Amino acid sequence: MYPTLVTTPGVRAFAEAVDAERQRQLAKFGDQHHPDGTGQYPETIDADVARMACECAAEGGYLDWMHILREEVAEAFAESDPVKLRAELVQVAAVCAAWIADIDSRGSQT
Repeated sequence: MYPTLVTTPGVRAFAEAVDAERQRQLAKFGDQHHPDGTGQYPETIDADVARMACECAAEGGYLDWMHILREEVAEAFAESDPVKLRAELVQVAAVCAAWIADIDSRGSQT
């Protein structure tokens, strides 16, 4: 269907699922443009709290995907610089891809 652009296991299926969802969104809402709305209080505080919770969970041996994704999303919400925000959103997408790959590896695909 697509030329080979990615080699990480599971990322192609993730990208195809995201592409299909984007097509549904475009069909329903059209091309959208909104302000970022990031980099404001209390999101900056939330990012610090999420980062500390993730670190504590890792140190305590109970780190899970929710901790990791919450930290990445909170960091994105706290970022006001568009270049840094984009980098944070790429990290959010990468964590989502990793979490989905983990779910798929358990045989619980939907």
